[in-house]
Amino acid sequence: MTGRITQADIARRAGVHFTTVSLALRNHPSLPLSTRRRLQALADEMGYRPDPHLRALVAYRQRQRSAGEAATLAYLTHWSTRWGWKQSPAHAEFHAGAAGRAAALGYALDHFWLGEKGLSPRALSRMLQSRGITGVVVASHDPARESELQLEWERFCAVKIDFFPHLPRLHTVTNDQRAIIQLAVQRVAAAGYRRVGFVMPRWWDRFVDQAWSAGFLAEQQNLPACDHVPILAYSSPEPSRVAPGDHSPVPTRELEAWLARYRPEAIVSWGPFVRPRLSALGIRVPRDLAYVDIFRTDTEPGIAGIRQNCRRVGELAIELLAGQLMQYSFGVPEFPTTTLVEGTWFDGDSLPLRRPSQQSIRSADL
Repeated sequence: MTGRITQADIARRAGVHFTTVSLALRNHPSLPLSTRRRLQALADEMGYRPDPHLRALVAYRQRQRSAGEAATLAYLTHWSTRWGWKQSPAHAEFHAGAAGRAAALGYALDHFWLGEKGLSPRALSRMLQSRGITGVVVASHDPARESELQLEWERFCAVKIDFFPHLPRLHTVTNDQRAIIQLAVQRVAAAGYRRVGFVMPRWWDRFVDQAWSAGFLAEQQNLPACDHVPILAYSSPEPSRVAPGDHSPVPTRELEAWLARYRPEAIVSWGPFVRPRLSALGIRVPRDLAYVDIFRTDTEPGIAGIRQNCRRVGELAIELLAGQLMQYSFGVPEFPTTTLVEGTWFDGDSLPLRRPSQQSIRSADL
């Protein structure tokens, strides 16, 4: 056979309709798996190669036909309450980014709470199928509820935001916490500070599979050993266990003892964890101690730190999911990938350039 192999050629060889070949090559779940694999193997044997220009035209026509009928994507959460995840700045931004990008691509984004009474994974699978929903974003899962999410995955394309649940192993989009904390330490060192401390609750590190501590300890190896300051990782209730707005700051006495013993010149943390306690101890930023916020917001122009770009995480999740839907990439992937979104650095008065004559904070001042 000469010339480009077409789907019609494959259909004639296989003795099926050309639409069956089209569905098989897109791995459409409406066909039995055995049929899909048989026709895909035949296409490979015959040397079939898809035409990317034709595929783009088909996708364009589909978007034009459905412009007035937005397809729906599911946004699955499993917090202690239906909307508890909105109390987390990161998770609220994940959803905002996902909703905005979905609308821009012509999709509606519907929220489903897995804590709903009577909503088993099987019931949810059937509900989604009955509504014609085949695209799923798994997001905002409370780590305390860690268990395998057992939907009928062969019927869905799916992307996960953040680390939990760990199973099934789906394509994932999240912030690059390791790189974010490394960038923070690099900027502090470049500003002339030698002893850099990191303060966080233990759950904060656990929620990101220890990426915070891994990044900090890795970057600390580039500093003289005599200037290493141990991480202050303190115990506190997880966000789903406290009242909205309670960010569980570090215990004052624990922070005071740590400052007195290790004499950091600069602290890296998130504002609600440390700033109220520093004020209570009479420590002023930056006169007594430099400070870098690794969850900086645009409403704090005087604070040096890193914006985590959580909205972009949500946007990327939708873009990846839209690509899977176009290619009919259903089920749990054989080789799951993780896309990491870097943070953006902002200078601020809380991290002034340090003059060589300046001294570390003295324990007597605490």
